[in-house]
Amino acid sequence: MRINNNMSAVITNNQLLGTESSLADVMEKLSSGFNINHASDDPSGIAIAGKMQAQIDGLGKASTNSSDGISVLQTAEGALNEVTDMIQRMRELSVQAANGTNSDSERETIQKEIDSLLEEIDRVAETTEFNTINLLNGSLDNRTYAEHATRMQTSNTVPAGLYTLNITSAATRGTAGGVNPLLGGATATALSMAGTMNINGYGVEFTEGMSREAVYEAMRDACEKGSATISNPDENIAIYSLKYGAKADLKLEFSSKEFAVALGFPEGQITEGAIIHNVGDDAVVELKKESPSMFGPQATTGYDGNHITVTDVDGFELSFLAEASYVGGIEFNVTDIGSMTLHVGANKNQNMEVRIAAVTTEFMYIDDLSVTRVNGPEDALDSLDTALNYVTSVRSQLGAYENRLEHTTKSLDTTEENMTSAISRVEDADMATTMVEYTKLNVLEQAGTSALAQANELPQLALQLLQ
Repeated sequence: MRINNNMSAVITNNQLLGTESSLADVMEKLSSGFNINHASDDPSGIAIAGKMQAQIDGLGKASTNSSDGISVLQTAEGALNEVTDMIQRMRELSVQAANGTNSDSERETIQKEIDSLLEEIDRVAETTEFNTINLLNGSLDNRTYAEHATRMQTSNTVPAGLYTLNITSAATRGTAGGVNPLLGGATATALSMAGTMNINGYGVEFTEGMSREAVYEAMRDACEKGSATISNPDENIAIYSLKYGAKADLKLEFSSKEFAVALGFPEGQITEGAIIHNVGDDAVVELKKESPSMFGPQATTGYDGNHITVTDVDGFELSFLAEASYVGGIEFNVTDIGSMTLHVGANKNQNMEVRIAAVTTEFMYIDDLSVTRVNGPEDALDSLDTALNYVTSVRSQLGAYENRLEHTTKSLDTTEENMTSAISRVEDADMATTMVEYTKLNVLEQAGTSALAQANELPQLALQLLQ
């Protein structure tokens, strides 16, 4: 028997310390709910769980991003619904103005409401925002850069790159006059005879002796009503159709050929019946279909005066308004810059691009809408139908984006749920199994404590040998 080294107590104490350490680990798991509380618990498991947790956190935020994107689209669509209603109202007013029972003053009253609606469309386009981001003025559409062209628009299927074309002939307007000064002479100050003049169906009467200024003002007002424009009073008398291209019809009718000459129109332009009738020409464009230009071999060109549209397969469409009278090359630099990038994934570059075209009166080609002209209501109906199709197309694209984002959100939420379940199996404690382990260790601790007490009593036996 030994009293200096009680090996029974030492062995029992070591076992008890080990049991206490294991019991502490189990207690930590029960209190935290985690199977892995320290890297030493499961080195590979903690590495896996760390990566999975990063994915779960990213998926949760990506789902929020998708929901925010849906909110953006709903905001834009709500504004476009009002734009659609305003276009419908203007179309209704144009139908009303087209009725022959309306006088000029009544058409002017109708035009005031149309002008107000046009201003409101532009106001909506400029002020519709989400978190201070403008949605409908074109700032969320891909940028296209070019000289000698405005109102550039590209469809979603136009790849970024350079597109080159050459305008070999500029669009022209129907023209009358342009040679002689007003009233047919540089020194004439009054009209030498009475007569009538009809500009695209709008008539005006002149009396003998009218001053040059009065004649010019009457012709200017008649041009405004007859969808035409007149040269400056100090230039040779010339009248032009308001629009460019093959649809830019200009028809002048006079009470007599002599009266037309008295006004200053060249006799050689006046046909039988004292009529001058001219039509403009559309622009002529050649597409460059070799590198570095990216126009495809099947690309074709459509014209409406100087409004030019290039189309190709897969919905390719590039349209623009060419600078008046410009002849020469134009290079379009189409970029993928400008669209809204929605980050809809847990990792980098998992993005969705959202493009929203400009919905201004300028880009819809209704900025010069007028029902006060002779053929104004009919022209307005054509323009408004085109604008309505344009807005409908933009709304359709927004709807497609919105549907996609809704599916994206559902997919992200499902993936997050499945990954949360997976990480739970890696790092969460099985409470039932851990409780069984706790019960076992608790019993061992009590047994160890009892055994240690007994082992500590063994040296007392040595005292009996000394008695």
